[in-house]
Amino acid sequence: MNAIVLREFGPAANLHCEEADDPSPAAGQVRIAVAAAGVHLIDTIIRRGVNHGPYPQPQLPAIPGREVAGVVDAVGPGVDEHWLGRRVVAHLGAASAGYAELAVREVDALHALPDDLAPDVAVAMIGTGRTTMAILEVAQIGPDDTVLVTAAAGGIGSLLVQAARAAGAQVIGAAGGPEKVAHVRALAADFAVDYTEPNWGEAVGEVTVALDGVGGELGRGALERLGPGGRLIVFGGASGAPIQFDVGDLYRRGLTVSAAIGPRILNRPGGMRELEERALAAAADGTLTPALHHFPLAAAAAAHAAIENRATIGKVVLVP
Repeated sequence: MNAIVLREFGPAANLHCEEADDPSPAAGQVRIAVAAAGVHLIDTIIRRGVNHGPYPQPQLPAIPGREVAGVVDAVGPGVDEHWLGRRVVAHLGAASAGYAELAVREVDALHALPDDLAPDVAVAMIGTGRTTMAILEVAQIGPDDTVLVTAAAGGIGSLLVQAARAAGAQVIGAAGGPEKVAHVRALAADFAVDYTEPNWGEAVGEVTVALDGVGGELGRGALERLGPGGRLIVFGGASGAPIQFDVGDLYRRGLTVSAAIGPRILNRPGGMRELEERALAAAADGTLTPALHHFPLAAAAAAHAAIENRATIGKVVLVP
């Protein structure tokens, strides 16, 4: 099979498309002929060798990637053969090896796909979508809210704009550059602002909820837009730096700050699978439509570079 192999931690150029041995499913596993593989920001951090996140650093050489969708083409011992030929999606968990034409996963982790749910959509929802569901669970957005979404043209941001609109809230999306701002407008946000412009926050006004996965100065700017009793929900630090604030910031306006990922998402009632099911159902019934940015599998290095240069819109997906 063709696979993307990382032999040395470092820049995106260290990802190479190579011939690799076809994996064989072990007991309780299936093999998936991959039609779409998800790419995540954490993949770029792991590739650089500076990972401090929830996933362990792999032993090299390694095939990156933790989200795949496709068709089951082989089953391991003890697995019902009715899975053969089924369209499925799976998050590979702590394992890796998703950037490939073939991948293996335990059968209990699979989600069977309806005929009308495309593999690229499914692979976006199994990871990015489930995180979105966790954020919404914490945010509890309602029609009385004015919601600010940072990085609103990203994979999660695009979904959050749609979900907040569906909840009846007024939605403001902050995105970097004219093309991304146009994308946020196309999502039917009430207002879209370019956060690369000076004093962008003044154009936003006061909000009741800020949803931030960027951190750093942008995250701090979102916090500053919260009115009395406002809620800040954080779910990442794409900028590489956390939001800087202290207890005084919270007391002065009666703010609350909640983390939607980390221990909260890992230990929530219902577990991660329930979030995956909800995300996939939302895509299947048209409630949420992920924005997708496709690259060929062989161009995984270009996909990583594009993410790091903030040159993508939506969820990045590799197509073998």
